[in-house]
Amino acid sequence: MQLVDLVVVTGSQNNVRASYRSGTPAIGVGAGNVSSIIDETANLVSAARKITASKTFDNATSCSSENSVVIVEDVYDKAIAALETEGGTLLSLEETQNLQNTLWIQGRLNQDLIAKSAPEIAEAIGLQRSEMNNVKMLMVEETGTGFEFPFSGEKLCPVLTVYRASNFETACEQVREIYDFQGKGHSVGLHSTDESRPLQIGLNLPACRVIVNQAHCFATGGSFDNGLPFSLSMGCGTWGGNSISENLNYRHYLNIVRIVHPIPPVEPSEKEIFGEYWNKHGR
Repeated sequence: MQLVDLVVVTGSQNNVRASYRSGTPAIGVGAGNVSSIIDETANLVSAARKITASKTFDNATSCSSENSVVIVEDVYDKAIAALETEGGTLLSLEETQNLQNTLWIQGRLNQDLIAKSAPEIAEAIGLQRSEMNNVKMLMVEETGTGFEFPFSGEKLCPVLTVYRASNFETACEQVREIYDFQGKGHSVGLHSTDESRPLQIGLNLPACRVIVNQAHCFATGGSFDNGLPFSLSMGCGTWGGNSISENLNYRHYLNIVRIVHPIPPVEPSEKEIFGEYWNKHGR
């Protein structure tokens, strides 16, 4: 790291922190643990199809794969049904506990289940269902977040955690709690036809990308139909301990020279700068 001009690092946060300590200019990326919101205005068939395609790509090993979905109460049952139509299956409490006991060993993800398909994971936990060979992802219901609720974190396999929220505002708060545990700064998905809600999320949640009505895993890394730079490395800003908040792209590899000539000044007066403050608090 000390022999090069620039270090670009992804993978574990230990790798990222080591690059920052190297003394060489470094660009690192944050941890993924993407959550998507399905609100009461969403096209549920489209949302379920996109979430399933995203969650099952490469057996959910991408940092941009959804790890949880927060569904507004009014459409919860219909959204679950739509996800099941696309290949999801909702586990019972007993099945969920069996999965938790197998997916984590002494608090760490079971290396034998990372990147495995849903049928392989089902076999590992002894899940017996006639339709299991055709299942694409396992869904578990959760209410809590943090180390005591491991399903609230990144799973690196086609296991999707589902939360129920009373309304859009509480859905946003649920996402905030998830990201306070893991994934802050990365991105958040939204399935909605309410055009005001992406901005609400952008102004209030710690996520550098708000992916609206798209298959998150494909969209967050750039797409011809959304304008984001193509990249497999997503900066998470200071929320995620990174120096960049955009998709890593070719511009980050350039030293850009700016030639500066005098121009007519655009110089605000003190009143223009401080007038509102003076009016409120005095001079």
